[in-house]
Amino acid sequence: MSYEKFSKNRQGECMMGRGLIPKVAITVWAILWACLATIVLFLPVILCAFFSRTGNLAFTLSKLWANIMLWVTFVKVEIVGKEKITKGQSYIIVSNHQSAFDILAIVTTLGIQFRWVIKKELLKVPLFGYALYASRNIFIDRSNSKRAIESINRGVERLHPGTGVIFFAEGTRSRDGKIHDFKKGAFVMAVARRLPILPITVSGSRKIMQKGSLMITPGKIRMVVADPIEPDGYSEQNLDELLKSTRDTIIANFIQ
Repeated sequence: MSYEKFSKNRQGECMMGRGLIPKVAITVWAILWACLATIVLFLPVILCAFFSRTGNLAFTLSKLWANIMLWVTFVKVEIVGKEKITKGQSYIIVSNHQSAFDILAIVTTLGIQFRWVIKKELLKVPLFGYALYASRNIFIDRSNSKRAIESINRGVERLHPGTGVIFFAEGTRSRDGKIHDFKKGAFVMAVARRLPILPITVSGSRKIMQKGSLMITPGKIRMVVADPIEPDGYSEQNLDELLKSTRDTIIANFIQ
């Protein structure tokens, strides 16, 4: 390879956020943008929450925040199977969880209204926590399974028809990149509410930002939407079968 060709290749890598641009610079850049976008959008989100009883306007503004963060970190998202989603249908959305960037990828690509099941500790985050609450997301106490289910039930009852609920079924981000055991909350809700499960597989996000690290590496996230799984034929007695079917589907589409 000639020096000129080598030099051009290095310049191309630099433009993609690799090579000469250190990860720490991208991370600082992302943090600055996150703070700016949060400050700018916080008041509109709160106003939307007051004027929209559904929380849909606030949710739509959150997509703008997520798109900004993907853009400034040079992260691209590819979605496969989006045509399997029926707009206006309420789903119990179940996804694996590899990185904080999963949230950005899912918010910006599914194209439907849904709310998050979130640990209550996030309510304490200045501005961000209240914006999540104003958007009618569902907060749970993960230390108490019974209270968590009760909180989810109350949260679902507040949602506008056609709004889904999303669960990261592992309960937390994976440290080793593998898909771990699923918790039962999503499946209890699907059976109780007779709502279809929408399995989502996220791949590649852990390479962008791992759990326990703030370092960001630009890259690509791949999302696969599988066929919805109807709750017909399932009950509390065979809940494990529904859980296993959903987890197997998500694993089958996963690229580590």
